[in-house]
Amino acid sequence: MARHGSIRKAADELHVTPAAVSQQIKVLEDQLGQPLFHRLANGLAVTRSGQAGLRLVREGLATLENAAQLMAARRSADTLSVWTAPSFAAKWLMPRLHRFVDQRPGVDIRLSASTLLIEGERASGVIGGDDLRRHGVDVAIRFGQGRYPGCRVDKLLPGAVVPLCSPKLMRGAKGLREPADLRNYTLLHDDTAYEGRPDWATWLQLAGVTAVDASHGLRFNQCALALDAAAEGQGVALSLLPLAATDLAGGRLVVPFAPRIELDAAYYLISLPTEEETEAPEIVAFRDWMLAEPQRDQ
Repeated sequence: MARHGSIRKAADELHVTPAAVSQQIKVLEDQLGQPLFHRLANGLAVTRSGQAGLRLVREGLATLENAAQLMAARRSADTLSVWTAPSFAAKWLMPRLHRFVDQRPGVDIRLSASTLLIEGERASGVIGGDDLRRHGVDVAIRFGQGRYPGCRVDKLLPGAVVPLCSPKLMRGAKGLREPADLRNYTLLHDDTAYEGRPDWATWLQLAGVTAVDASHGLRFNQCALALDAAAEGQGVALSLLPLAATDLAGGRLVVPFAPRIELDAAYYLISLPTEEETEAPEIVAFRDWMLAEPQRDQ
């Protein structure tokens, strides 16, 4: 009412009749013993008494709306909402997730993959606690600098970039032996827009190789695609080592030679800051399991 200055507009917003709004105003004024609105020819104006409490009323309604959104978005009991980037979901999380399911068979997982989890895709480059609340997310896995306001942050995996290829490319008389041999193979470019991403030109310079044209090859907008192409023997990828862990362990990929580029960015596990004794047990269990998983790769 105070915002619209009109009973009809307020009624339309509330999806009730104007008569119902008028009745509620009259009931409230009778309870308070003083008018809250001046009835004008072209609408309503808030009285001085009404203005006195308007700010606190608005704050109270906003709090109620936020609480309703949280309750509506909040997972049901024993349901875990996990938010992560597509390539991390495909190459790291999915091959391992069955182990958590085996440990906690009663927990239902809702997994959402979004490129918003990659640093730099938002104008601000920052995702925080408000984003988790708005999307109803319990746990997010994010690649970036580890600065996520309003969140609990646990470092999961360090960021490192290495060349990766199928082991069959290293066999035979013309197999990969040293970085200069890359001139005989297709370069696979991981063009995922993560912060600090090095390219083949940077890597070749570090390796002291000058006879390889870093501008040619196949380009992919997701790390998972570049790694799959490398595993199929289509060329040599330069990509994130943590995402190749499953393929390395299974022998589908190898690191043919150095150097290895260490990044400032890393993978982080983020969740809302909650006192340990009041935090949902499935969130605690998932975090503990995630933080223990990298030890299996080592």
